[in-house]
Amino acid sequence: MSERNRNSEKEPGFKPEGSGEEMHLLKLYVAGLSPRSERAITNIKRICDSRLKGRYELQVIDLYQNPTLAKGEQIIAAPTLVKKLPLPLRKIIGDMSDEEKVLVGLDIKPLE
Repeated sequence: MSERNRNSEKEPGFKPEGSGEEMHLLKLYVAGLSPRSERAITNIKRICDSRLKGRYELQVIDLYQNPTLAKGEQIIAAPTLVKKLPLPLRKIIGDMSDEEKVLVGLDIKPLE
């Protein structure tokens, strides 16, 4: 299972024209299509669409289909969101329902 935002053809880490903000490269590791995995997918898409519209690439990786990827990324729990870019690398574990925690992990300032 792999899903990407429409900007996936562009190089990760590029700055969209006129925005001055970097592209976010995110990988969400899930364990099958459990309710918890589905909640994590729905929640992170909602957060990204509202806060990073047009400036993110999200890859959803099912660890049941690609178990070797867990070892390479040192994934010990699922769901886990890995923020690859912009640096620093961050990992967030859970169903992404705590939006404030996700925003802090992604280094996104809360709306004022």
